[in-house]
Amino acid sequence: MTPPRRRLVGVSTKMYFSAARTRQYVDEVLQLVSKSPELLDEVDVFIIPDHITLTSVIGQLDRTKILTGAQDAFYEDSGAYTGEVSPQVLAEVGCRIVELGHAERRRIFKETDEDAARKAAAAARNGMVPLVCIGERNQGEVALAVDECRAQVESVMAAVPEDAEVILAYEPVWAIGAASPAAAEYVVNVVNDIRGLDCVQRRSGTTRILYGGSAGPGLFEKLKGGVDGLFLGRFAHDPAQFYKTIQEIAYA
Repeated sequence: MTPPRRRLVGVSTKMYFSAARTRQYVDEVLQLVSKSPELLDEVDVFIIPDHITLTSVIGQLDRTKILTGAQDAFYEDSGAYTGEVSPQVLAEVGCRIVELGHAERRRIFKETDEDAARKAAAAARNGMVPLVCIGERNQGEVALAVDECRAQVESVMAAVPEDAEVILAYEPVWAIGAASPAAAEYVVNVVNDIRGLDCVQRRSGTTRILYGGSAGPGLFEKLKGGVDGLFLGRFAHDPAQFYKTIQEIAYA
């Protein structure tokens, strides 16, 4: 029998925090989690800060079970790529997860499915877990959303070893930054259909699927029939709200 997938919850600070605020935020999260350390036995938790503060956050989270991630990485390990971030160096300093293919990267920097796949392969070969953001651009029917996500998922799965762990963050582009998340039934149906894709089903490595897109406290209970956890943005920039969501996912 396939072992149950561990639940997972994390936050990206994007480019909202100063260095001082990032340190304060992580300290506050650690203080809250220390009240119920058993939480981290029930759920995997990660924090993805900006690149500048990444190493300091890794230091703050040392000797804890909370994982640190990066917001992007290049698809080559080294070379004449001025301004890019080496996945090899990220792994060397203790980064565990690499977020890739976010809708903002695709829109602003014109990143493609191929770019996300090459970066996912680079993260995996350096022993990190690629967290690949996928999602449809426009609100519509479940079948149309799955069709649009299919190419994004297939390109990644073709690029990474079949036994490598992969996290997919399903984030409908139209729901990012919205006042409320996508409807629960819609999300569960889309996620279950993505999980049923041949490229996911035939993998021997663990594939976990998160929901992101105006996600916050109170949402996971509605989505747990499909998703393995939540990928949080602005709602979790308040440590108390992040902690509340961790509790909900651990015990739902």
